[in-house]
Amino acid sequence: MTHGAAEGPPLSFAPASGSVVTLRLPVRAPYDWASLSAFLARRAILGLESAGAGDQAYARTVCIDGRPGIVAVAFDADALHATLHGLDSRSESEIAARLRHLFDCDADPAAIAACLSRDPALSDLVAARPGLRLPGAWDPFETGCRAILGQQVSVATAIRLAGKLVAAFGTPLAEPAGTLTHVFPTPAQLVEADVALALNMPRARGAAIRALAAAALADPDLFAPAETLEDAVLRFTAIRGIGPWTAQYIAMRALKLPDALPVGDVGLLRALETGTGRPSPAALLVRAEAWRPFRAYAAQHLWAADEVLPREG
Repeated sequence: MTHGAAEGPPLSFAPASGSVVTLRLPVRAPYDWASLSAFLARRAILGLESAGAGDQAYARTVCIDGRPGIVAVAFDADALHATLHGLDSRSESEIAARLRHLFDCDADPAAIAACLSRDPALSDLVAARPGLRLPGAWDPFETGCRAILGQQVSVATAIRLAGKLVAAFGTPLAEPAGTLTHVFPTPAQLVEADVALALNMPRARGAAIRALAAAALADPDLFAPAETLEDAVLRFTAIRGIGPWTAQYIAMRALKLPDALPVGDVGLLRALETGTGRPSPAALLVRAEAWRPFRAYAAQHLWAADEVLPREG
């Protein structure tokens, strides 16, 4: 972690005042920033995040030790360049660690590519996106809420719901910066909230968010590293309203377990469709044995391919 002027595109969403610090975070090459930024841009929550595909930067509101601020990230050559607005310089190490987690800075792209390229259906995808990363989580609780909101709905619908959640229950910034207006709500802010009513969604899904908030408050280690993927899935499926898909997604993003795989995900099945149809979840699970221990990276490649497939209508 070094200080200096952040290179990359200008950041137009910086607040008008407050302290500014820059960090340089080296990454292993190759690093597919274009795919990662496109993934984040498609899932950016209004009020919380601002992102653009390609070379454009990603920014989001954060809260460190009760102090709100904004973190903006761009990529140049072999490093991420993060600009911190309004945050205590004593939090730089924590912020750097969170960013390395979110942007998957420490993955071994050569090992991942060597493993996944053994599957003929994945080899072309790996060659097309060398250095594809597995997006992590800035905040595990936030990611858990995102996963619940994404149950059985499209990405676009899930993001709209997340924007409503942030607007209804998040903490407003004293000084908004463009579209960045709120910090994501904490477990304490959601544990008694009528999320279903505020978001006009099924009550069971609102209850699941409250249950996740209650679990996070009761167990400070809820999102701590797990011994195994199976341990992580059992941990989260013990929470009412969280099934295997959601648990695997949380394990993939929040815990960064590289072998996590939300087997029944429609996007994964659709990306593997052939002239004879899509594989069943059971068939996908069998096939994915060859992708171990990087099934989560295989899923990321398949999602990236699925998002550019032509759609009817």
